[in-house]
Amino acid sequence: MASENKIVWVSKMIYLMCLLYISGRNAAQINYSIQEESKTGVIVGNIAKDLGFEPILLENRNLRIVAGTKQELFRVNHKDCALFVNQRIDREELCAKTNPCLIHLKAVIENPLEMHQVSVDIIDVNDNPPSFLDENYKLEILESAMIGARFQLETAHDPDIGSNNLQSYKLSQNLYFRLETEDMGDEGKIPVLILQKTLDREKSARHDLILTATDGGKPQKSATVNITIIVSDVNDNTPVCDKQKYTVTVKENAPEGTFLLRVNASDLDEGLNGDIEYSLRNKFRNGASEVFDLDSLTGELKIKGGLNFEERQVYELKILAADKGAVSLSTQCNVFVNVEDVNDNRPEIDVTSVSSHIPEDAPPGTVVALMGVTDLDSGINGKIVCSLPKDIPFDLKPSPDGNFYSLVTKEYIDKESKSSYDITLTAKDLGTPSLTSTRSIHVDVTDVNDNTPTFAQSPYTFYVVENNKPGIAVFSLSAVDIDEGENARVSYSIDRMNSDQTMTSFLSINEANGAVYSLKSFDFETTKKFQFHVLATDSGSPSLSSNVTVNVFILDQNDNVPVILYPVSANGSAEGVEEIPRNVNTGHLVTKVRAYDADIGYNGWLLFSLQEVSDHSLFGLDRYTGQIRTLRSFTETDEAQHKLIILVKDNGNVSLSATATVIVKVVEPKEAFAASDVKNTVKDEEENNVTLYLMITLGSVSVLFVISIIVLTVMQCSKSTDYSSKYLQDTNYDGTLCHSIQYRSGEKRYMLVGPRMSIGSTIVPGSNGNTLVIPDRRRRDSGEVRCIFNNNSYLYKIARVCIPGLVSCRISSNPNQTHLI
Repeated sequence: MASENKIVWVSKMIYLMCLLYISGRNAAQINYSIQEESKTGVIVGNIAKDLGFEPILLENRNLRIVAGTKQELFRVNHKDCALFVNQRIDREELCAKTNPCLIHLKAVIENPLEMHQVSVDIIDVNDNPPSFLDENYKLEILESAMIGARFQLETAHDPDIGSNNLQSYKLSQNLYFRLETEDMGDEGKIPVLILQKTLDREKSARHDLILTATDGGKPQKSATVNITIIVSDVNDNTPVCDKQKYTVTVKENAPEGTFLLRVNASDLDEGLNGDIEYSLRNKFRNGASEVFDLDSLTGELKIKGGLNFEERQVYELKILAADKGAVSLSTQCNVFVNVEDVNDNRPEIDVTSVSSHIPEDAPPGTVVALMGVTDLDSGINGKIVCSLPKDIPFDLKPSPDGNFYSLVTKEYIDKESKSSYDITLTAKDLGTPSLTSTRSIHVDVTDVNDNTPTFAQSPYTFYVVENNKPGIAVFSLSAVDIDEGENARVSYSIDRMNSDQTMTSFLSINEANGAVYSLKSFDFETTKKFQFHVLATDSGSPSLSSNVTVNVFILDQNDNVPVILYPVSANGSAEGVEEIPRNVNTGHLVTKVRAYDADIGYNGWLLFSLQEVSDHSLFGLDRYTGQIRTLRSFTETDEAQHKLIILVKDNGNVSLSATATVIVKVVEPKEAFAASDVKNTVKDEEENNVTLYLMITLGSVSVLFVISIIVLTVMQCSKSTDYSSKYLQDTNYDGTLCHSIQYRSGEKRYMLVGPRMSIGSTIVPGSNGNTLVIPDRRRRDSGEVRCIFNNNSYLYKIARVCIPGLVSCRISSNPNQTHLI
């Protein structure tokens, strides 16, 4: 199941990358058109179908429209993916005279992320009639005006464009005037009143006309203005502008009071009839009439309010130049103010979609966020370059038009190195000086299981005292996983497939904390060391694991009682009878008590002592060899039979002992010789049995010793140089019954000793009585041994450790030091 999920996930990622690649290189462009003033809810088009998708497939992909403006003119229906009108659309408010009037939208689709261009062309409808500035217009004309004189009338304004714009003027029927229309191109049509009959003030001092302005829409709309013509017989010259059209260009950041130009009109009349006064005739939306200031006497035009290129690029001003005659004559001067853009708008960063969590194993090229960048300035001031810091594993992929960017990963991300990123996106325009904007995106890296547990040591080495209590933890292991959560939760288990089944069957491990429990007591005499493997497995999916080798050495305890090998009676008890002639000399060897202890070291070092004897002056016992000898010659008064009870005990911390009974019979020389032959036969048979036991014991110990040496040699060869000297072969083996296992820790060498010790060994506190510290022979080889028993220190100078064929040794002392003989 995990493999199938992985295949599905990889397929989705490939599909997402393909879509993003396509959308980045060939982003779809959808064009729609709709009439202004359409009702709210009117459908513009179906985005899903036009993009080639079935609407039902986009229900869960969060299709939405990003306009990039404060007005949300359009919205999308998430069920059928239809784009519909969300609020009133006024083309004149959006685009003024610009044609075509295009609204640019961004269609964003998630899962995977896609972005497409949507353009909506707002088609003009005839929703605005022409309008005049005033309802009444007054014009004074001298009665001396010549036929054909031309008088420019107030123009009408129609915000619609094309055929819906102002098309014609019509003058009401009269005898004196006719109407002509001058087409000024982009400036529109201007009505001109032409005198076609000489005026006579005495006949008619006033003429009332109606001027009608009509657009070309269907149905047509019109507006009228009442024109009152006053006939005067003075001031018969009208002012004349020295230019038909004034044009000036100014930067949008020009300060208040900046001089633009001077309008100059002349009048051929004299006096007041020739004095000209200037005035602004324009009224604009949004208080634009407050933008300029005109000096009425000089005709100087200055900036009064702030200009904004992004709101308006051209101002068309109508300046009326009128003389001061009793019957004022006037003319209209046309002024065009072009606003030049400056770099006064910072780039805007619009993050349309962002994935705030990405897995650390996300492949390079994974899309993290989609964003659009805009700058209200134009030209080079509106060109934008985006960048990221260089020390992060992310990159920006621009769209072909440079207005959209995809934030993608450029390499694999390691959560263990850094778990989150605050990515600062910088957008900088190319104006002079350039302006910048920043946007911060926070991305968390989610953990995946990509790290195996690591043990604190490898391999582990533990020393366990034998006779441990079953069911109690004997040692513990620990491993750590640098992942997080379940991926870092480690459980422990014994690798029984690759371990010795005979030992691991008696071991269990706590899977939570790595504590190892023994289900039985260890016996040093049976098993001196063993090895097994432990697995540490995390809880990730899929889980990862590692193993470690555990070496366990069993430490000896004094748990074996000395065994009497001789004397042994027929019923198995430690009892024997020895006959000696009465005439033996002093120091005669009566017999030798032989014993064996299965423990090693001091636990197996046996000492002999007389626990009970009938005559202390007659017999003596060597405490190390177990030999019983006469201390003097027998006399006639000595008894014929003597009982000796010999105590044999080891040197463990808690000493264990056994006793043997020897009955010594003193006989006359002739009886001794007679009985000697019979006894020697029986004794030889018994000694042969004892010799057999000793050979078996010696053979067993030797085999164990050889096996230990072979195993330790193989371990040395298989380990690195750091551990090559950890287990060492005893180079001082003297061929006796002693055997040992040596190992090194730091600068100290340790030895596990068999029944006897080797030369140059030192017992240290905490060694459980059977671990000896071997001095470093490179620094000192004095032949001295310092032993610590019960917190007392003893210095031994070793002449010979063990006597071949014997189990115990004898120590004698002098006032200065103790010699081991």
